[in-house]
Amino acid sequence: MDTTHPHIPVDSLLALLLAASATAVIVKWVRVPYAVALVIAGLSIGIFRVMPPITMTPDLVLMIFLPALLFEASWNMDIKALRRDWLSISVLATIGVIVCMFAVAAILHFVGGMNIQTALLFGAMVSATDPVSVVALFRKMGIDKRLTMILEGESLFNDGTAVVLFRIVLAIILSGGHWSITDSVVSFFIVVFGGAALGATLGYFASRITSAFDDHLLEITLTMVTAYGSFLLAERLGVSPVIAVVGAGIVLGNYGSRTGMSVTTRLAVNSFWEYAAFLVNSLLFLLIGLQINVDLIQKHSQLIAYGVLAVLVSRMLVVYGLCPFVSSKRLPIPDAWRHLLAWGGLRGALVMAMALSLPLDFPDREAVINLTFGVVLFTLLVPGLTMGTLVRLLGMMTKDQELKDYQKCQSLLSVYKAESKRIEEMRAGGQISSEIYEVLNEKNKVRTVQTEAELTTVSLTATTIQDLHLRQTQLELAKFRKEKLAQLVKEGKLSEEALHEIRVEVDAEIESLEAGSNSHNQPHSVEG
Repeated sequence: MDTTHPHIPVDSLLALLLAASATAVIVKWVRVPYAVALVIAGLSIGIFRVMPPITMTPDLVLMIFLPALLFEASWNMDIKALRRDWLSISVLATIGVIVCMFAVAAILHFVGGMNIQTALLFGAMVSATDPVSVVALFRKMGIDKRLTMILEGESLFNDGTAVVLFRIVLAIILSGGHWSITDSVVSFFIVVFGGAALGATLGYFASRITSAFDDHLLEITLTMVTAYGSFLLAERLGVSPVIAVVGAGIVLGNYGSRTGMSVTTRLAVNSFWEYAAFLVNSLLFLLIGLQINVDLIQKHSQLIAYGVLAVLVSRMLVVYGLCPFVSSKRLPIPDAWRHLLAWGGLRGALVMAMALSLPLDFPDREAVINLTFGVVLFTLLVPGLTMGTLVRLLGMMTKDQELKDYQKCQSLLSVYKAESKRIEEMRAGGQISSEIYEVLNEKNKVRTVQTEAELTTVSLTATTIQDLHLRQTQLELAKFRKEKLAQLVKEGKLSEEALHEIRVEVDAEIESLEAGSNSHNQPHSVEG
């Protein structure tokens, strides 16, 4: 492991934050995923040398950025939804990672001519997916929550599996190829399950501590200590730090936040980690773009082409090969979902951090690093930019999204109508001249016509609109009822036993309403 200290100069950090802010504003007007736009911005900054070079060290990613991202994602992961799709997620995050590693290695060795040991190491690295931009897009477009959960859950857990495999393969290579399959398998299970046990234990103890007081600042601090403490302690004990953070986050988010935090505190903690994840992701994707050296990418273009081929083919083998075994009548994974899972296997900063952590005397280190950077860049830009088009081609936008589009258009038309009336009043009152009135009125008419045209593309019947709006309102009220009940327990006005009885009914209602969000528009089956 590279022991370079994680460090970004203050002026460079401020410049990165300014670049991230500018990019965030631009993507409001340009239909490009925020994460992809950040990579492009980082590339541009690097090419035109707008600011001094910044090195993305392994420790910066693994010790500073990764725990925050892992904890935020696991804190927000619904344990019920995770249990429901646990078979799919666990198979993709374990067997899928192993299949990916060997498939990538086979293609690079037999087609690209790479040394088999190096090919296996690269295969282990790129088996970790990072679909941040895809998950954000799915949520924005109203994609079925189950599919989003599978994609996000797989990414969360395959990070740990990939890092463990990477370290095992690297240790075998550095030992001169001497290894025992039994020792490797035992080591794998000890590291993974040891990390899970450690994380869950720390999460439980942190949950008990939060129940002793109600102070949102202290409890935010405690979640930070848990996130980074579980990572560091797992490193010291030789178990998976990634899995440890995930375990701690899931327990704290699903148990501690419900039993040991008031509603106000829970909202404060949610807001803190939401911002932390936004900040870290912004810096990470900018840094990814900044690390790319176009000249070196061109120098290794043939090897990168083989790497891209290997990653795409292996992802298809994993998704199309394993999904039939985990799909069922009760929890189906339709063909359209499989296409999105296959195309949504983006790679990110963790893969680059593993490549940068290779020992300085590692054979072909430069080639492996540039191969990794090239593959990461391709997956972020090509699948990242075309995923929205694929979603539309597969007919995967839900009626919920169409309802939002309908509501947006109706709201804009209402605003434009009021604006037109106000312009008339201003002219009548002599506040604006006839020339200015004509310009403003014409602009308003153009926007009205454009919005009316957009409204005609929303294929919702009046009954559907009313039904969906009713269900959304019922869901919002049911969740409010659940929050209010928890507050009554905190205030001592309702016993835990009474709460349990009532909450069973409320949870069932919420689950039924959330399930209904997709029943009106199941994804189309598209033959692969």
